[in-house]
Amino acid sequence: MEGDKKGITSEELKQHNKAGDLWISIQGKVYDVSDWANEHPGGDVALLNQAGLDVTDAFIAYHPGTAWKYLDKFFTGYYLTDFKVSETSKDYRKLASEFAKLGLFEKKGHITMYALTSIVLMFCSVLYGVLCCQSVWAHLGSAVVLGFLWIQGAYIGHDSGHYQVMNTRGYNKLAQFLAGNSLTGISIAWWKWTHNAHHLSCNSLDYDPDLQHIPVFAVNSIFFNSIKSYFYGRYLSFDPVARFFVSYQHWTFYPVMCVARVNLYIQTFLLLFSKRKFPDRALNILGILIFWTWFPLLVSCIPNWPERVMFVLTSFAVTAIQHVQFCLNHFAADVYIGLPEGNDWFEKQTSGTLDISCSSWMDWFYGGLQFQLEHHLFPRMPRSQLRRISPVVQDLCKKHNLSYRSLSFWEANVWTIRKLRNVAVQARDLANPVPKNMMWEAVNTLG
Repeated sequence: MEGDKKGITSEELKQHNKAGDLWISIQGKVYDVSDWANEHPGGDVALLNQAGLDVTDAFIAYHPGTAWKYLDKFFTGYYLTDFKVSETSKDYRKLASEFAKLGLFEKKGHITMYALTSIVLMFCSVLYGVLCCQSVWAHLGSAVVLGFLWIQGAYIGHDSGHYQVMNTRGYNKLAQFLAGNSLTGISIAWWKWTHNAHHLSCNSLDYDPDLQHIPVFAVNSIFFNSIKSYFYGRYLSFDPVARFFVSYQHWTFYPVMCVARVNLYIQTFLLLFSKRKFPDRALNILGILIFWTWFPLLVSCIPNWPERVMFVLTSFAVTAIQHVQFCLNHFAADVYIGLPEGNDWFEKQTSGTLDISCSSWMDWFYGGLQFQLEHHLFPRMPRSQLRRISPVVQDLCKKHNLSYRSLSFWEANVWTIRKLRNVAVQARDLANPVPKNMMWEAVNTLG
């Protein structure tokens, strides 16, 4: 090292990889963020999943330029002696800098205003359909509208969790509180906890919670080994029950998506009333209480139980569109074990994502998340800019011989079902020691 600089190797840095002893490297400088982890706005999981690693690309992706000035107080005085930057990372960092100079991270457009306006109008139409109409068709239509309201509310919650969609942080938190907790019944705290981990470990079988759906789904046969989830801190047991469900997952995928919202409610309650520390617990609980006040009251205004059940199930089923979309973006993409390190951040994001191709007039429907790779590379980028930067991202992928996959909605569904079926067949082989009869052959052929 030059001068009086103190140096450590990447292997030595990896020894500081746990709570209470959490070091990271950014551009070759080593920082001790052990005490900061619990105060980190993105949650401690985001730091724990990157502990002992170079996190330069992740830091650039998630933080504005103003965040760099806060790093000095965490500097240990050490530098990485074997610090290297891949050509791919160099180009990625250059691209992020160019986008920042163009002001693309600040140009949010009017999407949030349009989305919030549409949510208000949809909520009013739902109230009118339920409270002022006696027709079962009006109630059915209101349930459909409510489902789309929840979808758009989730997009607002997603956007406000990644970047500031309102003029101030206070209004941004209000948007999260209303569009997320109060209107959809899903805690923004739960979303941040899982979603940040998903972004940082995109499609890692043991670190990405968005792929850990045992016993219902398995996107890879590696799950048959009952691997440990480092996100949940437990083993994902592939027992006979899991084997049975996974064996038929290509049949159950869409039906499960129709009621997937129930799982989100359960996960919200499990977090909010757990011992885990997270910001704004009281505010999150208040928002959830608001949801579980107005929604049951609304349902109770429907005149009879058959219509009430129809209303709830229909509204849930409509949101299956969004749940399916989230799965399409990742289920059929490449997977791996472990965490992405600093210099393969870009590669892991490209291999773990699928884009959905559509016309610009459909951007509202997908909430900008059809540009999944672009969003993963630049999560702070407002969705109104993702279509603009897509050709540039494609060129960078082509330059470094990295995959850029953009499929139609239909093709993405075909890829996903094919992936689920392939894993299901493998699980079925493990579970079926008896001779295969004609019925078995017929089911497998058509399955």
